[in-house]
Amino acid sequence: MSNDELVTLDNISQDELESTSSEKEENWRENLEQKSSEVNSTAGVGLDHFILEPTGTERNLLVADHEIIFSRSMMEKCDSPRQDLILDRLSECEKQKLFNLVKIQSDGTVKVDLEKDAPLASELLKFQSFEESTMSGTIISESKKSAPWLQIVILVVGTRGDVQPFLAIAKKLQACLNISIQFILEYGHCVRLATHADFDTFVKSAGVNFYPLGGDPRALAEYMARNKGIIPSGPTEISIQRKQLKAIIDSLLPACISPDLETGVPFRAQAIISNPTACGHTHVAEALGVPLHIFFTMPWTPTYEFSHPLARVPQSAGYWLSYIIVDLLIWWGIRGIINDFRKRKLKLAPIAYFSMYSGSISHLPTGYMWSPHVVPKPSDWGPLVDVVGYCFLNLGSKYQPQEDFVRWIQKGPKPLYFGFGSMPLDDPKRTTDVIVEALKDTGQRGIIDRGWGNLGNLAEVPDNVFVLEECPHDWLFPQCSALVHHGGAGTTATGLKAGCPTTIVPFFGDQFFWGDRINQKGLGPAPIPISQLSLENLSNSIKFMLQPEVKSRAMEVAKLIENEDGVTAAVDSFHRHLPPELPLPIPSAVVDDHANPLQWFFLQLAKFCTLPCGGV
Repeated sequence: MSNDELVTLDNISQDELESTSSEKEENWRENLEQKSSEVNSTAGVGLDHFILEPTGTERNLLVADHEIIFSRSMMEKCDSPRQDLILDRLSECEKQKLFNLVKIQSDGTVKVDLEKDAPLASELLKFQSFEESTMSGTIISESKKSAPWLQIVILVVGTRGDVQPFLAIAKKLQACLNISIQFILEYGHCVRLATHADFDTFVKSAGVNFYPLGGDPRALAEYMARNKGIIPSGPTEISIQRKQLKAIIDSLLPACISPDLETGVPFRAQAIISNPTACGHTHVAEALGVPLHIFFTMPWTPTYEFSHPLARVPQSAGYWLSYIIVDLLIWWGIRGIINDFRKRKLKLAPIAYFSMYSGSISHLPTGYMWSPHVVPKPSDWGPLVDVVGYCFLNLGSKYQPQEDFVRWIQKGPKPLYFGFGSMPLDDPKRTTDVIVEALKDTGQRGIIDRGWGNLGNLAEVPDNVFVLEECPHDWLFPQCSALVHHGGAGTTATGLKAGCPTTIVPFFGDQFFWGDRINQKGLGPAPIPISQLSLENLSNSIKFMLQPEVKSRAMEVAKLIENEDGVTAAVDSFHRHLPPELPLPIPSAVVDDHANPLQWFFLQLAKFCTLPCGGV
């Protein structure tokens, strides 16, 4: 059977989906697993299992003849065996048996239970042990002290909280000083931040070039909230997911090579920075022959120290495996869209159904944007992975609050903050009522942030409540005694920096992960899932946060975070992991038309250098 004849998770026909009644949705997962179990094994598939392109299309049509082409090895600097190569030693039948270990739970997480198939689990853990032994002490990351001027695109899919740390990195990359022949040139890299159109003004107001990606962040947030994560909960959700993903993926290539939509200034990415949710980043980098660096706010690299944030693993021995399974589930769900994108847009060969390459990021330089004092870097990640610290944008320094809000804050003790950011709420009135009653029960004042969930709709606002819209958290949180929020990575980071005890009310995904970490460090109570939010448990959580010892621990962590510079560390990490084959090609149209005379001189000189002429 050929690869294209495989029954995949993404080739269930639209007619099948539309004809499925809502009362049958509960049987959908079982039918899906049955379809997957019918997949026949294919012969001889390793990680070199690209389907060959038709004769005559061997040349990469997206890379001009005169440009330098980066091989995939330039992005994959780790010399030890990759987990995808290791797992591809499994037969196709064994890969299919991974389904036996997996159950999609009602909260949207993936449960990985090794006891369901002990022989298979034992075989997989052998591969895990082999990878750990080869990772230890075998990789030495070189220190890169110089870098050329680059055109860099940053691809970000998600909500504003996902975009904000990347905007801080973009500003820093633009501000880098290059030193050439004892002259300081006050220009940095040319950076384009590509994300959803909703954030056009947000990005441009920070002085960074913007390019729109497809996808609606509100629709994505609503999808995630309904499905409690990335796995669709039923057939009616598949078309919604696929529409959003296709819009995002189709927009990635123009974001990397198209001129500015307003000025017409040419742009061609020479390096890509991306978060993993910008599905297709590796494929665009492959087609353009440019290096790719992943940055993210939640763990995505396999480790045996904790499970994937989207998984629940009863046995600690299965932590590492949970990352592989989540990668596979995502890949199996988007395989059709990605292969269509590769063939139609990128002129690349499609990837086989059971490929591991397309999902994993373990072969790529990766930077995690959290404090090592909150989650230390796991010992098995190696030097290809950096924990750089939180990347703050510092919006509060220019914020001018409304006078009535300032007066309200000053007329009493520090209030608590309640807000769920971009999370949609099924019943915002009920949630608001619980908050107001909990404040009354504990004798506290509170700020209610409306957010996308339309929280705080009150016929009459009590004196101890202030309903707020659009206020930078880095200004607001230092005014507060404690916080209750959804557990977004950015919101959590800003709260920790402000020294605020925190209660996390997770909706989905990594919010549970951050809720657990806050609780384990004694900085807040156990997380309260939004479906379990009640007057009793919210009142108890408020009382827990107001204990002096909890505040003391929060302030200790805040002092540690204050001494970190995550943005600078992220930029240093990006430069350090650039491939050695430099300089990269300089787009002549941009250099000739838009550089000042001094910049033009050194950039022209750089064309003839075999090593980068600038230092960063």
